[in-house]
Amino acid sequence: MSPSKPLHIAQPLTLPNGVVLKNRIGKAPLTEGLADPMNRATERHVRLYGRWAAGGAGLVVTGNVQVDRRYLERPGNVVIDGNDGLEALRAYARAGTANGTQLWMQINHPGRQTPRRVCEQPVAPSAVPLALPESAFAHPRAMTAEEVADLPRRFAHAARVAHETGFTGVQVHAAHGYLLSQFLTPLANRRDDRWGGDIAARASLLLEVVRAVRAATAPGFCISVKLNSSDFQQGGFSNEECLRVVTWLGEASVDLIEISGGNYEKPAMMGSGAKESTVRREAYFLDYARSVRQVATVPIMLTGGFRTLAAMEAALAEGACDVIGLGRPMCVDTDLPNRLLHGETDRAEAYEERIVPAKAGLGWFCLQLIAHGDGREPDRALDGEAAIRGYLANEESTAAALEGRS
Repeated sequence: MSPSKPLHIAQPLTLPNGVVLKNRIGKAPLTEGLADPMNRATERHVRLYGRWAAGGAGLVVTGNVQVDRRYLERPGNVVIDGNDGLEALRAYARAGTANGTQLWMQINHPGRQTPRRVCEQPVAPSAVPLALPESAFAHPRAMTAEEVADLPRRFAHAARVAHETGFTGVQVHAAHGYLLSQFLTPLANRRDDRWGGDIAARASLLLEVVRAVRAATAPGFCISVKLNSSDFQQGGFSNEECLRVVTWLGEASVDLIEISGGNYEKPAMMGSGAKESTVRREAYFLDYARSVRQVATVPIMLTGGFRTLAAMEAALAEGACDVIGLGRPMCVDTDLPNRLLHGETDRAEAYEERIVPAKAGLGWFCLQLIAHGDGREPDRALDGEAAIRGYLANEESTAAALEGRS
């Protein structure tokens, strides 16, 4: 098949700092778990990101790169925290920026969403545990004022290293219940110092991080923020508060905001709990993106649920977003952007609908990324129960290697 008229997703996009995305498709950030025992990039990143760059997306955002080696989202995270590995990062960046691709490093701190296998006492804005089994996540301690004040420096250092090693931008992760997102919600942030209170105070850390990252990098280096449209929790970070933060981020001169939603307790980013009408419409957060569009002064990337070219085109045509974020389909079909752009397909495979049991989805998709990193083809016929076993085995062996590092 061939497109009958020019596609919106094929149009270039000029960002506020003058950088041009060659098209409107963004590979959304996906945790890879491919780092070595010192949490450094490896040849597996080079292979995986080389495939994504060749696949045709205008923008590729990496998975979690942590700013503190003590606190990881999972054992195989890359970290930038005095652990060397600069040449490996340069190789990673060369592979990911091939084919005119913008490659942005997602920089993050998981806060209380640090697994117990990684750390027995994670940190958080306040000592509020996750409403999840403590066997997986230990009770956090509240960060000291000095630790909080040090976070902008940590994020700025990671951004500076990303810039120096050839990445073309960073994405500050302030969504999905990680540390900066924890500071935004009153459910996790009960501080009585300058970092807690009303939304202006709760957002102050994120804005300081953005300013520090901007000061540490060059004008042509892109700065993005991933932000929840809402946490979808009673009394949590609301859509009204999101709109205020979006306004402030525009004033702080970010180049793009990626809109998502949910967290580990309420995983809306995976479609969990979405209304049937929302799932049929595909884009989980489209209504929220429309409201964000009313106040945003910078481009918006919308991620979550897009599967058909028609839905992607409609969202761009109405101006609800400027970039379509594709996540899970890209775990398998790294060339999906090229096939959409060249009229070879009009949809992404909804692999999540085939996975039984549904809880195997996280492991199933992570194992596909590992296959790409190993230079193998993805296993589209992978059984759900086998995916659970394989994923858990990989996480345990990676955690064991982490514990044995020197």
